[in-house]
Amino acid sequence: MLGQHTNEITAALKDETKEVEIKQKFTYVNTSKDGLTALYFNDWNHAYSNKKTALAKRFAEEFKRSLHLAKDKERGHTNVVSIVDHNYAGLSWNRMGNSDVIRVQLEEVLAPGASVKLFFTYTIKLPNAKFTAYGFGPNGEYHLKDWYLTPAVYNDGWKLYDNMDLDDNYTDPANTSINFTYPDKLFLSSNFIDIGKSNFPGGQFIQLQGDNRKNCEIILERTSRFTKHVTGMITVTTDLESNRYDKISQGISINKIAVFLNENLGKYPHPNLLVSEIAYNKSPLYGINQLPSFIRPYEEQFQFEMKFLKTAIHSFLNETIYLDPRAERWVLDAIGNYLMIKYVEEHYPDQKLAGKLSKIWGFRGFHLAQMDFNEQYALLSMLSARKNIDQALDTPNDSLIKFNQKIANGYKAGLGMSYLAEYLGGQKVDSSITSFYRGHMLNPSVKAMDFQKEIEQHAEKDVDWFFKEYVSTRKKIDYKIKKVEKSEDSLTFVIKNKRGTKVPVSLFGLNKDSVVSQYWFKDIDTSRTFTIPRNGEDRLVLNYDKKIPEFNQRDNWKTLNGFFASNKRLKFQFFKDTEDPYYHQIFYVPIANFNVYDGITPGLRIYNKTFLERPFQYDISPTYSFLEKTVVGKASFRYRKYHGKSGLFVSNYVFAGSTSHFQVNSRYTTLTPAVSFGWRPDNLISNRRQSLLLRYRSVFRNIDESIADQLDTEPDYGVLNLRFIDVDNDILNYTSWFLDAQHSSDFTKLAFELEYRKLFESNRQFNFRLYAGKFLRNNTDSDFFSFALDRPTDYMFDLNYLGRSENSGIYSQQIIIAEGGFKSKLENPFANDWIVTTNASTNIWRWIEAYGDLGYIRNKGENARFVYDSGVRLNLVTDYFELYFPVYSNRGWEIAERDYGERIRFVVTISPKTLIGLFTRKWF
Repeated sequence: MLGQHTNEITAALKDETKEVEIKQKFTYVNTSKDGLTALYFNDWNHAYSNKKTALAKRFAEEFKRSLHLAKDKERGHTNVVSIVDHNYAGLSWNRMGNSDVIRVQLEEVLAPGASVKLFFTYTIKLPNAKFTAYGFGPNGEYHLKDWYLTPAVYNDGWKLYDNMDLDDNYTDPANTSINFTYPDKLFLSSNFIDIGKSNFPGGQFIQLQGDNRKNCEIILERTSRFTKHVTGMITVTTDLESNRYDKISQGISINKIAVFLNENLGKYPHPNLLVSEIAYNKSPLYGINQLPSFIRPYEEQFQFEMKFLKTAIHSFLNETIYLDPRAERWVLDAIGNYLMIKYVEEHYPDQKLAGKLSKIWGFRGFHLAQMDFNEQYALLSMLSARKNIDQALDTPNDSLIKFNQKIANGYKAGLGMSYLAEYLGGQKVDSSITSFYRGHMLNPSVKAMDFQKEIEQHAEKDVDWFFKEYVSTRKKIDYKIKKVEKSEDSLTFVIKNKRGTKVPVSLFGLNKDSVVSQYWFKDIDTSRTFTIPRNGEDRLVLNYDKKIPEFNQRDNWKTLNGFFASNKRLKFQFFKDTEDPYYHQIFYVPIANFNVYDGITPGLRIYNKTFLERPFQYDISPTYSFLEKTVVGKASFRYRKYHGKSGLFVSNYVFAGSTSHFQVNSRYTTLTPAVSFGWRPDNLISNRRQSLLLRYRSVFRNIDESIADQLDTEPDYGVLNLRFIDVDNDILNYTSWFLDAQHSSDFTKLAFELEYRKLFESNRQFNFRLYAGKFLRNNTDSDFFSFALDRPTDYMFDLNYLGRSENSGIYSQQIIIAEGGFKSKLENPFANDWIVTTNASTNIWRWIEAYGDLGYIRNKGENARFVYDSGVRLNLVTDYFELYFPVYSNRGWEIAERDYGERIRFVVTISPKTLIGLFTRKWF
């Protein structure tokens, strides 16, 4: 290619130090229309160098501490020795802060069409592969990707991107040759071709060549796992395999996929396509196929082909279409996932999403078991939309939350192409993809607009809606059939556009289960009336084939023999399922709760929540207390309304109730109407959240007669509660605070709590908490509503005590960090006037911490008291499982007391929902 950069590299990998010594001669050709005074080069290996790089910050946002806590020997960095020009004159260069980009100042302006030779001498220290799968592995193996300096792209300005583990290095292609020396007894595989190889004592040497390539990927292994498959269209080097799918069959499948790619894209222009297990693991097939291998929901052939197809398409497109992968990633996502959908439609049209599980008794009745394999694209993309965290397809890659970046946006892009194909005709879209690929492969100036032009050129209908509405916004698609009027020869009906998103919608006429007519309607602003000829239809259904990623399909059809809702049957089903638009789904599942007074309480949870969120949800959980021989449990009814993607994000309207026992033969019942509002910042990746809660909790208590005389408050009461919460759930700098106001007939009080956790660069963590509370009025004579140092009475019944009224025994040792937050049981722990306490801890070694609590409390008519305690904390899982061992407090040396075992406190959380949140938080 005229004006192509050339890149000559001599590199030597040192096994002992995990370093690569590199000498690089780069000839940069200015293909732009501007004179350049400086050049920029991507140095992505340097992203592992410290805790302040963009990669480290990205990891922190995803609750990954591995890079922050890494040892120096595990980190990677680049040590630049010199950069000189063709006259061997040293050039000035600098790295902008912690950026992964190097700026090289030229001696003179590089005119358009001119070239300059640069000579780099540098050493890269490879990172441990545990961070991103790139670097050195535990068994002396290596995976090198984005490892040497490559030119940043100049296109109406420099495109400078840091490494964020998104596999989207944007670099100019070059004709690259590499002389690579590496240790003995390692097997090398690469996306480049091998043009010469030799061995010498203690090492090996290879010459690698890649023309018009962006980067050379090198995999070094202890055993030879890669095999080469030469087909009529392409040569593939791969280590993907299946133990239960023989090698010959694998070869046949690879050839079948090669034919498919050649027909639907075109000829692969490079001599070799690398399809690796590492690449697959970076972007796997999410969903049921990730179940453990012993379950194996799919046939071996299908599993292997889908795994190979996804990885091959990803490598194929990234090696040939040189779009900006950070700003315009959606184009390759659209093409890649569309081809995945098309492959299944052509070769496995009857494949179910649940695979073999769909035939198992007890599971086959689930709607999930009846879904086709390709329905997963709508299901998983809609999971994001129903949570109101979906993002436009053209959102930059580094601005996507993890779930959208890994799954939802790619699936939505592929689904959009399938939608477009259904609207225009599949051949039109197939031709536009093929034409785009063949006309723009290896073109470094290609843009998303070129893809749009190809589709517009092949389409015979207006497709502006696809790019302006579907791609560039996060607007939801939602249509509904309203009234239908029948005559002998025609049907007249109204289609309502519930969301105002002007995209085409399909209508199917059904007779029993057979399609007898199909139409497309467009330009529906709010609602429009249409008339179609009558052709024996007994139902009209919008989006019957589910090709349109519609927000709500529950109101998509009308029967012509009666009102729709009256014919929608109830469906009782064990456990949660996917949403079935043709039924009112009611789910049930056995549950069991526990507290000291009720014991283990088995029961049944009845609810309507599917895998996708819905606005109105109910959750009713009656359980039976064998100890009290009565029914206990809880119920809630909630309506949730989502607003914009940032700012005021969500509103919840809730009515909840619960009943249980707080002492033997003593029941409490709560009824709570509540409204809450949630806010989130414009940057959806941010973990900051704010909420405002307003609730009125009514408490009713039935007290056992034997202890009724001990009750020093009225058994029934109500509390109006207003609370504002601000949480920044950052793994390095966690901050949260709330302001709480409570009012009842007997008291009015204010409380403030601040919590801060800091993980220092020395890997030491410091935890600090401040709590302050004040009664504005207090007409009670008991401590039931008072502030508490260590174990609040929990008169609002918010805290999950196993034995809330226990004063001795193991259950009294449970601690929930609230109000004063003290760990020692001090005398007179209540305050009916005001309280101020601080709690602090820092780690001694790993999860062993020293803690200390200080505070003042004051009761009416008394002087303020100074209180303190200290001890050792085993912080096994913060907020979920912790142990506290008191050492010294107002009570003296507690560790020396005979009853010390009774003074040890524990934090335990047994709620599955809460624990699951530990693993799902990084995705959303």
